[in-house]
Amino acid sequence: MDILVVLEDSNGKIHRLGLEAIVGAQKLASSHNLSVSALAIGSSADDLSSEAAQYNIDRVLKVKNDLVSMYSSDGYTEVIRQIIKRESPKYIFFGHTYQVRDFVPKLSAKLMKPFLADSVAFEVGGDSAISTKQMYNAKLLSDVITTQEPPYLVSFQSAAFNSDNIQSGSAQIEDYDISFDQSIIKTKSEEPFKESGEELDLTSADLIVSVGRGIGKEENIPLAKDLAETIGADLSSSRPVVDSGWLPSVHQVGSSGQSVAPKMYLALGISGAIQHVVGMKGSKNIVAINKDPDAPIFELADYGVVGDLLEILPKLTEALK
Repeated sequence: MDILVVLEDSNGKIHRLGLEAIVGAQKLASSHNLSVSALAIGSSADDLSSEAAQYNIDRVLKVKNDLVSMYSSDGYTEVIRQIIKRESPKYIFFGHTYQVRDFVPKLSAKLMKPFLADSVAFEVGGDSAISTKQMYNAKLLSDVITTQEPPYLVSFQSAAFNSDNIQSGSAQIEDYDISFDQSIIKTKSEEPFKESGEELDLTSADLIVSVGRGIGKEENIPLAKDLAETIGADLSSSRPVVDSGWLPSVHQVGSSGQSVAPKMYLALGISGAIQHVVGMKGSKNIVAINKDPDAPIFELADYGVVGDLLEILPKLTEALK
């Protein structure tokens, strides 16, 4: 085994960042003639492995064990540790999700191997593994090189790869037996965080309506919410909106919030400061509405509208309805 991609469950489907990690694995495999395997763990392992088997990879390992039917950092760490011991993969790829941030540092410590976290690219040069990371709000790129022996634990930032570029194929699914004592499980995870009865995982959203301080005041936020509900989008915001208390922090996109890569990102009254752009630059299509024709967001946008949000939003929402 050369590359192992660890998949994460998102309501019975592979988390978008897991799909992006597969794209990264396929890219590395094609340039270095390597094999790619995927790992599905937990109660949704059947669904995840069936989905993964439709892509151009070699093997899908399916681990179903009562002790890891629900996520726990101890259980997932032990499963992957045993697979690494048996299969000796050189590279283990993850999407840089909250779950990965929880358990991979523990795996790194147990293996005494570095965790190349939040990478935007990864390459192999000679005997070295090279992880490219963003610095200073993505103004600079830094190559981090480890000369240690494999395996290398690598997680990829949202939009490091485009999930639309995933290659289809047919992979073999293998039931993979992992056994360990229950005493290993010392932590118990609660249910995933939800707000207002809905999951707020912006990283897996296909459509996002994002609001900036150009909306004017908190009383105008419902205009953006109405538009989001009309097109079935999730609502996000820039940091000034959160700092003003107009929306909770879970909605924030940017360097101090979530990184997203939806099919469409509708930026309402967002100027385009670099701190916000680093969190949404991977969006497939960016539509910006701003009254300032010189707003930096227009340099990034695929489509731009110069005008007053308070006039445009009600008419746009009504037309869409």
